[in-house]
Amino acid sequence: MNYEFHPEALAEFEDAARYYAEKQPGLEQRFIASVEAAIQKLTARPSSYAILEQDVWRCLTRVFPYAVLYTVEADFILIVAIMHCHQRPGYWRHRVTS
Repeated sequence: MNYEFHPEALAEFEDAARYYAEKQPGLEQRFIASVEAAIQKLTARPSSYAILEQDVWRCLTRVFPYAVLYTVEADFILIVAIMHCHQRPGYWRHRVTS
């Protein structure tokens, strides 16, 4: 199934990658690969992950403390957030209603 990023989700993905690039050279590539692997898994089987809230699903990444939050639309998956699991819960909720 195809997917699209909410603009704010794409921005936070890029910000997190930059953060990891500054922490250690090459670490951002591991982070990007981890998120991309999660996206690949959830697009293959979108309903096999935990429902976080109403119609928002959560797929955890490996190694990094992040989750890909998404909704299943008629023709695609909308990635609502690339959420750090230990910071600001619920900050993404406005993205679902907008």
